[in-house]
Amino acid sequence: MPNHYSGHWLLLAINPIREIVYYLDSLGNDWTTYPDMKVLIDTVLQAFRAQRDIQTSRRGANSITWIKVACPQQRNQIDCGYFMLRFMRDTLALGRLKISTDYFDEFKCAFYTKDQVDEIKEEWCQFMIKLNVCS
Repeated sequence: MPNHYSGHWLLLAINPIREIVYYLDSLGNDWTTYPDMKVLIDTVLQAFRAQRDIQTSRRGANSITWIKVACPQQRNQIDCGYFMLRFMRDTLALGRLKISTDYFDEFKCAFYTKDQVDEIKEEWCQFMIKLNVCS
């Protein structure tokens, strides 16, 4: 789930059954940096449980596990949207149901290169052109 919070894009991968939220932030912030986002996601997961009549623990929203994924970090303050798209693409390309806390071995790096960021920009542009969004 892409999330735009206070001018910054990040990616959340949510497993509502296991009550796990994988958190990918290209600025390296902890989820506590975005308290309103956590409240929103915790509320959504509580509603999910209630709608499916899933038994909750005594801790309620506190039973939701937030896992920070060590993902590539951006070197500026403007590329977060492209990083979020790249995280999403990498995750879907591997077709895995579980995200490693150290990111994926196939895509592991401290920073994306300019070429890697440009690649996702080009893919996004081509996708939008195919949708005929710009006409």
